Amino acid sequence: MAALLVLLAATLWYIREIFRPLITAALLAFFLSPPVSFLMDRTGLRRRAAANLVYFAALAILIALPFTVLPVLFDETQSIQVDFARALNELEVLFSQPHQLGALRLDLRLLVPALRTMFNNGAIVPDPAAAVRFLQITSRGFLWTLVILVTTYYLMTDWERLRGAIIQLAPENEQSDLHRLYQEIHGIWMGYLRGQIRLIFILVLMYTVAWQLIGLPGALLLGTVAGLLNLLPEVGPFAAALLAVVVAYLEGSTYLPISSAWFALLTAAVYLLLNNIKTIWLQPRILGHSVLLHEGVVFVAIIAAIVLQGVLGVLVVVPLLASLIVIGRYVRLRLLSLPPFPESAPAAAGKKTSR
Repeated sequence: MAALLVLLAATLWYIREIFRPLITAALLAFFLSPPVSFLMDRTGLRRRAAANLVYFAALAILIALPFTVLPVLFDETQSIQVDFARALNELEVLFSQPHQLGALRLDLRLLVPALRTMFNNGAIVPDPAAAVRFLQITSRGFLWTLVILVTTYYLMTDWERLRGAIIQLAPENEQSDLHRLYQEIHGIWMGYLRGQIRLIFILVLMYTVAWQLIGLPGALLLGTVAGLLNLLPEVGPFAAALLAVVVAYLEGSTYLPISSAWFALLTAAVYLLLNNIKTIWLQPRILGHSVLLHEGVVFVAIIAAIVLQGVLGVLVVVPLLASLIVIGRYVRLRLLSLPPFPESAPAAAGKKTSR
């Protein structure tokens, strides 16, 4: 038995790279499940037909997006490169001397030289070795993307049958309990999804109002993008901040009488303030309430996932932790020969009262 466990552990370790794309596929199928359920309820379609409509519509949007966005981005990049070089010159003048902000001495004289080493007149310096590594990573990433797309499709269309087959592997007298346990876990994940949607709406409102107050052009669009990008920890907030700062620097404020450079710094400061409020208070509170976990536990879990697992870990750590608590409670109650589900408790309470 010990040898089989060691062999199983070694096998899982050997194929560990496949877990990340499989988890990603499961998350995509989960996030696309509400539209599938909506179509089934409103149109009477079977699950496979509704899942096909949602899946291929999402895939069409995903394929069409680069062809519509990339040409615009290419045109904008040409002008941004010129503006970026001009911005470096202005920043070099601005930070040529240390600045005193109260008791804080701000010395950023090394910032612009560091940026110039990364860019050559606003363009990235090509590296042949890096190009080869990029091609290797891209080809490998394409294969994993294919695995994700195929797995997502089958999870969306055949999940009910797969779930039934997994539950039927258990002894017949345990299958009803496993089905109830699955329903509780499913409720946790759906609550988490609703919490994420509420969080996005609140963040869109926060960023839009704050940026509108300081006169950032396109505050509504930028606030919407910032709210959506917060779904991607680390990468999303950085991209949202960079986009807002670039717009602030290029366009300036609609009414504040300050230079574009200072307005860009103000935009970044407002974003950092709101982002810290989101990370420390808002996100743990909303997600914790959605899965019935204490907000302090949620905050620690999110920070730990950022450090240890990155983007994917942050997306699953909260509902996964809540699911493990539900499973642990079920196992404990079964070991103590107590009713594992709340509905079975009243009968025992009634017997105790009648004595």
